[in-house]
Amino acid sequence: MNSIFYQGNRVISGDFKGERTTSDGSVILLEKIERNTKCILRYCNRLFDRPKQCLVKYSMYTLLKYRVYTVLLGYEDCNDVEHLKDDPALGQIFGGRLPSQPTLSRFENSVGRSEIWSLSEQMIEEYITTLKDREEMIIDVDSTDDKTHGSQEFSLFNGFYDHTIYNQLFFHDGQTGQIILPVLRPGNVHTSKWAVNILERMIDKIREVYPQIRIKVRADAGYSSPEVYTMLRKKKVDYCIGIPSNRNLRRKIELTHEEVYNDYYLKGEKHIEMRDFDYKASSWCSSEKVVAKIESTGKGLDTRFVVTNLEGTAKDIYYDFYVKRGDASENRIKEMKNMCFADRLSDHRFWANYLRLFISSISFNLGLRIRQGIQETDHEKAHNWQVSSIRTYLLKVAATVKITKTRVHYRFSKSFVHQKLLEELLFH
Repeated sequence: MNSIFYQGNRVISGDFKGERTTSDGSVILLEKIERNTKCILRYCNRLFDRPKQCLVKYSMYTLLKYRVYTVLLGYEDCNDVEHLKDDPALGQIFGGRLPSQPTLSRFENSVGRSEIWSLSEQMIEEYITTLKDREEMIIDVDSTDDKTHGSQEFSLFNGFYDHTIYNQLFFHDGQTGQIILPVLRPGNVHTSKWAVNILERMIDKIREVYPQIRIKVRADAGYSSPEVYTMLRKKKVDYCIGIPSNRNLRRKIELTHEEVYNDYYLKGEKHIEMRDFDYKASSWCSSEKVVAKIESTGKGLDTRFVVTNLEGTAKDIYYDFYVKRGDASENRIKEMKNMCFADRLSDHRFWANYLRLFISSISFNLGLRIRQGIQETDHEKAHNWQVSSIRTYLLKVAATVKITKTRVHYRFSKSFVHQKLLEELLFH
């Protein structure tokens, strides 16, 4: 026992003779959810066909599940597993010796286009199973840049972002935040690339199972095009999509814009005016309803336009529906990137990076399952936890693992603040 420093008259000392302890004791909560739902197993069954599985040490199911668990626990890269090779909890869950970084890298690089297609189909089907008893749903469409710093395939310069990137496209459930589908695209594509075709196929698959469900689509101005409106009208889908400002649109609100400019903007006051009108661009086959917001922010003048077929006042459509995509979609993408490492796509092969994006998405949806379980408890302060909060406050708990012939016993720290919440999730 060695002295470290003095605190008053007390000697602060330490050694390394304690019991083997894990900092990820709540990994058994992830394992319980997987055993109940078989979600990761279904992905694996769609992805891989290994007739000679007996010749390899780790099953594809083990490798996929291990990557999903470690991402949700905060280990962003394959290299991080070197710090976990002696972890007692993960070792017990995965039956002994854990996969190494080279093994996981080979796993990531084993997929190609057909496997990614199957994984996409499975993720949409998984989402459709959550729509039971719902009368309506919202699909939020949005994209984001993932800056790249190596020689990844299809990592290309994008003039809009002024950087070398991958272009990620996300389809979210606007009510639950669940990822319906992630799409990885080359860096130089337009924001709306592939969005119409994917969205159309997604709507068809949902309507095959739930033909009467009301579907609404929200997106920003990057997805405004006559092809989108035509497809959504054909599918009888409600939509609310931003549209870039132009001279003809500004002419429609010229008087209102001038009033706000003179009465509020010049005085530095805050004020909002809403207008709606019919508008038809030269490339459109029919006129559309456009909602306009003219706002004096006190520091500047902000004008926005939205194309929609929703009924209601301009204010209700814009503020009660359209702007909510900021939390439902944009904030969820931030969670994906900051908390589930969706921007950690550092493999060389494009399809390996695509798999990494799916692993992050599966981890994120697993975190949402935990949040849904939390919301069914009486612990109201935890109801609004994001994925990072769930990881910090719930999953990161110290525990020892005692293994006997008939039992594996997890002994959690007595000082764990949220032990009652974890107890409800584990034992109910």
